[in-house]
Amino acid sequence: MSILDEIVEHKRAEVVASKHATPRSALVARAATLAPPRDFERALAPRPGRARLIAEVKRASPSRGVLKDDLDPVALASTYARHGADAISVLTDARYFRGSLDDLAAVRAAVDVPLLRKDFVLDDYQLWEARAAGADAVLLIVAILEPSQLSELAAAAKGLGLAALVECHTAAEVDVALTMGARLLGINNRNLATFDVDLAVTEKICREVPDEIVLVSESGIKTARDVSRVKACGVDAILVGETLMRGEMSMEELKR
Repeated sequence: MSILDEIVEHKRAEVVASKHATPRSALVARAATLAPPRDFERALAPRPGRARLIAEVKRASPSRGVLKDDLDPVALASTYARHGADAISVLTDARYFRGSLDDLAAVRAAVDVPLLRKDFVLDDYQLWEARAAGADAVLLIVAILEPSQLSELAAAAKGLGLAALVECHTAAEVDVALTMGARLLGINNRNLATFDVDLAVTEKICREVPDEIVLVSESGIKTARDVSRVKACGVDAILVGETLMRGEMSMEELKR
């Protein structure tokens, strides 16, 4: 069993437990008290001269272990917002990334930029969780969803006013995403089965993506040279977590 298979298996059980602990009706009621979602897609719209930046709040990962055990999500997200992040991604998976929906809700209360709930979404219940916690967008991973599930979840997200960042790692997955009408496409340079990272994935797959699609390169961006490399592929935005968490690059460098 790959790490991804293990994560998905655990997530299915987690969703069942969450449904018992918090009825959907409670999430619907909570969501009804919130302001409308912010325009995540517009925040990532192409800007000549630089890639948009999605800065990530992330305590840990299966591949790198704990990045910052004493992380203050609100303080970090506030720093991101002050320094011009176009959007913020918040990891909400507890077991493998040490995140939570509470992190997302706390960040929402502190910043005005659009927020992405980054998790392994398998069920529309998780969309309601995201909306109730203040997310403006969700991540949908092609590798863990059947095409019909992907389409249904994307439609359900749209119905809630949530943007869907559809994540791919291969040309075949890009075909699936485009066929179901994805407008925001994330290319994950990390293979979720092995957790190996290679920016050549973006270079290869970008050729399959029409110009009108907002294209995001995710994972493995560590240097100014990496930023230039993916920008040269026509990428509109980059998603960066570990590099910022470890202080290996400043936001100013990433935004060049």
